[in-house]
Amino acid sequence: MTIDDEKQGSRLIAVSNRTAAGQESRAGGLAVALWDTLADTNGLWIGWSGRIIDYPSNRAKSSHEDGVEFAITDYSRHQYDGFYLGYSNSVLWPVMHNRIDLAVFDSEYFRFYVEINEKFSDIVRRRAQPNDMVWVHDYHFLLLGDMLREDGWNGRCGFFLHIPFPAPEVFRAIPEHRRLALGLCAYDVVGLQSGKDLANLAQYLEEEFGAEEMPDGRFRVEGRIVRLLHCPIGIDTEGFARAALEEPAKKAANSLSKFLGDRDLVIGVDRMDYSKGLPQRFEGMAELFDRYPEVHGKISFTQIAPPSRSVVEEYAHLRQQLDALSGRINGDYGDLDWIPIRYLARGYEREQIAGLYRLAKACLVTPLQDGMNLVAKEFVAAQDPEDPGVLILSQFAGAAEQMKEALIINPYDSAAIADAVKRAIDMPVEERRERWQSLYRNLIEQDINWWRERFLAEFEAIPA
Repeated sequence: MTIDDEKQGSRLIAVSNRTAAGQESRAGGLAVALWDTLADTNGLWIGWSGRIIDYPSNRAKSSHEDGVEFAITDYSRHQYDGFYLGYSNSVLWPVMHNRIDLAVFDSEYFRFYVEINEKFSDIVRRRAQPNDMVWVHDYHFLLLGDMLREDGWNGRCGFFLHIPFPAPEVFRAIPEHRRLALGLCAYDVVGLQSGKDLANLAQYLEEEFGAEEMPDGRFRVEGRIVRLLHCPIGIDTEGFARAALEEPAKKAANSLSKFLGDRDLVIGVDRMDYSKGLPQRFEGMAELFDRYPEVHGKISFTQIAPPSRSVVEEYAHLRQQLDALSGRINGDYGDLDWIPIRYLARGYEREQIAGLYRLAKACLVTPLQDGMNLVAKEFVAAQDPEDPGVLILSQFAGAAEQMKEALIINPYDSAAIADAVKRAIDMPVEERRERWQSLYRNLIEQDINWWRERFLAEFEAIPA
């Protein structure tokens, strides 16, 4: 990161629900994006420890790793239930992913959301110096910037939303939507994954608060000025490409190859979440077997879906639904020597996944709604340039704006999924190479470092 002379000594303070503290590997995600800048500026990363204790506490335990300081705090059981499982994942997550029907609007949840945002504001405020740059991540902390301002801190403060921002009429379903939006407007910069997300937020601010659009993506809202920034997150493209060639990747690919034989592999890798369109994907594969009997015994679909938030009722129901669907499809279409769907409800290491991507003829990335979806980018990065697989991508993933050379489909349309898989496995190598080269070039140009530098450049334009 380049910092102007008058801003020498600026320190980056990152805030996110979880951090990279204690991780043996910092491959992928925020760790790659933030670590170098945090280390270069003697920075601080604040987040939750992952521990649940019996009583609320505002204490934060400090530690240091490779030039980065961490301030890690615990949640009480009531805070975890109300803030994390409650407001964050039973209100904000479903609404932001256009699933108002799954939201649980409980005023008690919001009380804990405020409490945790106040707790983190206190931790930041006690450690932040006037010249520091505070970069807050994701929907857990929509109110944090506003609370910092109320506490009298006037330093530079930015926010990045990793999930989608929905249409204004959807966001208004949240009873506290105005307070959340004004909380966002307390940040100097708000980064969003896609042009659609930015347009949705801008429209909401104009309709709800009469926001005045100014030059360079700035908006005046209730006397505050906020910069809305289109800033799609990338991956460590070259690092992931290397990972696909390393021994753990080869070993995983060899293990699956023994099962595949000469069949083509179609793969899906997702957290088990209702936003990922997994039941619709399974139905699409059933449609494939119905419409194209010539593929019977010729392809194998492997879905890796490690459970997430399994204590939330909707996730337990999704697990039951996938268990039933995979059993039905295998029963209907399978044979003595062929299992159409391999459904693995467990996680694998990053390097192993890279090897499976490289082996695959096609990858299904078909969320019903997604801020970005880095699986799509990792699949492309892992491919063999001479014999690349084909990415099949939902039109509702943020990544679809950048990855137009993928086969873009409607994830609700099982026939479209079936036809796309058939087209992918039949696609000539020349077309596959051409599509892959364009996709990979974009991944190199707009990688995780590009994303970080694009956002931090906005900090440099703000007077310290």
